[in-house]
Amino acid sequence: MARDQKILIIDDDKDNLRIVSRLLEHEGFKTIPVNSGVEGLKSINTIKADLIILDINMPNLDGFQTLRLLRQREEYVSVIFLTGQDNTDDLIRGLEAGALDYICKPYNPMELVARVKSQLKFKQIQDELRAANKKLQSLVDIDDLTGLYNMRTIYDRINHEIERSRRYKHGLAVIMMDMDHFKRVNDNHDHLFGSFVLSEVGQLIKKNIRTVDFAARYGGDEFLICLSQTEALGALRFTDRLRKRISQTEFCSGDDRIFLTASFGVSIIDGGKEALDAHTLVRIADTKLYEAKENGRDRVEGEIINDSTPVDPRFLRKTG
Repeated sequence: MARDQKILIIDDDKDNLRIVSRLLEHEGFKTIPVNSGVEGLKSINTIKADLIILDINMPNLDGFQTLRLLRQREEYVSVIFLTGQDNTDDLIRGLEAGALDYICKPYNPMELVARVKSQLKFKQIQDELRAANKKLQSLVDIDDLTGLYNMRTIYDRINHEIERSRRYKHGLAVIMMDMDHFKRVNDNHDHLFGSFVLSEVGQLIKKNIRTVDFAARYGGDEFLICLSQTEALGALRFTDRLRKRISQTEFCSGDDRIFLTASFGVSIIDGGKEALDAHTLVRIADTKLYEAKENGRDRVEGEIINDSTPVDPRFLRKTG
């Protein structure tokens, strides 16, 4: 257990504040002593405490009130109540309010240290579990070949962006992309080279989208890109730049090398008023992708949904 963990001690009794602080610092912990609930709430906003020791009986803002305000914060922190009142009602009330432990004054110093270590060990286990779950979730969500998202959660992500688009009245675009004649790659080279090409395409997409955007491998050699906070012409220009980048890239691995092109279909909400869902946007983008294939490949076809904003006719066919 790390001894540089921070413990916030909130107690209006200056003598007890000093004793507890010195006791825990002797054990190697870093302490932040404050003498009121108000100061404790201010401190928790500027430091990342691993544990709080909180006195119950304090003027103005007592321990129960302080704990309720702490529990309104998004970030959770463990709390041990410290009090001179040894009664069952306070014990129950404290635990129901969200404290994880309860120590009565006068206390045995070694017992206090042991309870602190126990709570910090519990926090460490929770942190490790959260980190492991986050890593596991990323393994579930990420396509291991391209490094992009897979389709497991992508519709939920697009629906979330649609809601943000409605709320903040900004545009949103969904792009469907398919490599042209990709079957020739596997037929004329091998599947390992085909996998290499898909991996490189995934990296090209990642390098060209913004942090607010996201992309997924839709399946095989198809990809999906979601551009948030964008307007129609900007989305189409981005798509055409990506088309050119792919067509100008020579994919090389060992003795294998090839130039490829890709076709794109784009569906756009420009203004956030449309009552659509992710599946509808993807379906429209997929239809436009099919049109791009039918119209000669290596091109962009797009559609703004229910919008009359003038756009570059080289890129777009509008529908009402």
